[in-house]
Amino acid sequence: MNAQQKNQKSSLPELVIRPEFEVSSLEQAQTGDVARKLSVVERIWNIDAVRKATILIGLAAVWQAYTVGFNVEPLMMPTFWSSFTRLYNDLFFGDLPARIWFSVQVLIIGYSIGMAIAAALTLWGQAARFGSDLISMAAAMFNPLPAIALLPLAMLWFGLGTASLVFVLIHAVLWPVALSTHSGFEGVSQTLRMIGRNYGLHGIGYVLKILVPAALPSILAGMKIGWAFAWRTLIGAELVFGASSGSGGLGWYIFENSQNLETDGVFAGLFMVILIGFVVENVLFRNVEKRTVNRWGMQR
Repeated sequence: MNAQQKNQKSSLPELVIRPEFEVSSLEQAQTGDVARKLSVVERIWNIDAVRKATILIGLAAVWQAYTVGFNVEPLMMPTFWSSFTRLYNDLFFGDLPARIWFSVQVLIIGYSIGMAIAAALTLWGQAARFGSDLISMAAAMFNPLPAIALLPLAMLWFGLGTASLVFVLIHAVLWPVALSTHSGFEGVSQTLRMIGRNYGLHGIGYVLKILVPAALPSILAGMKIGWAFAWRTLIGAELVFGASSGSGGLGWYIFENSQNLETDGVFAGLFMVILIGFVVENVLFRNVEKRTVNRWGMQR
């Protein structure tokens, strides 16, 4: 080593050992809390249902405090407790369950038929270019059209009955489901498509084993949108256009109470509309997502 190298070495700063990183004995070594045991309150608060129930209870408390504290006229807005009491009485001692079942039956029929037609259209769209163009054009034309706007025509064509409601429900479900499913199929990567072809899949088997699992997030999103559109359309049709063939569902229950100036009954009907939508969204669709796209790592 020459003199120049010695001078360069001596000019370098000495290596300083940081004392916080130097532990002389293992007993003094600490890494912090890698996993901390949660308290009972924290474990309860981590439950999704508890947090959502807290929000609902808070909203009900604000409603009750507003109506009681400001002495709001019950005809304009009843208290939460009076509306809840009316809901309880009509649900367990009145005809509200029959009204709910009527609406749910019509909804299931219309939703199922709309889903079946949407599935047929999307299969055609995958098999032929003309089918794909038809879905895109028809969705652009009819998807913005409110389903309830077709109800007067449906009543002329099918009469005052369940068939008219089913017709508008099919329209409400068909286009969002078909468009979302078609977009999901179009977004499937070419790698997955080639894997399916290499395994010899074709036709229905190719769609069910390759396209549907890969596009399931889009399909579920379309199904949820179609469900929401159908539920709103059904309640609006019953509320605006009245009973169907001498009977009525949940929308007609709301309309009757509004005509009789029973505002607590109106809110009771609205409670049921919200409750049914909440159950379908957070129980049915949420469990399907947990068992499919969440388990497969396609969604968080």
